[in-house]
Amino acid sequence: MKKLISCAFNMDNCSVELKFSDSSMIAIDTIAVENEVADNMYQRSELDWLIYNKPLEYAQLVLGGDLEQYVQETPEHRLMD
Repeated sequence: MKKLISCAFNMDNCSVELKFSDSSMIAIDTIAVENEVADNMYQRSELDWLIYNKPLEYAQLVLGGDLEQYVQETPEHRLMD
């Protein structure tokens, strides 16, 4: 079984990269994902915050298919506080 070694945002190609112990890698194109699931600037801001501050949680939401639900449940007022 492959073990996750690292997860980080790569600013050069705008992707969240997951690297595994068997030398495999997953790169998530954050711009493409954002264009698909974010309907407004508040949702985009929430995604950007996750990408920069919690890339592993972002990757888990994307790979688990839960990102769209997460974005839809993002209260706009929380982002403005």
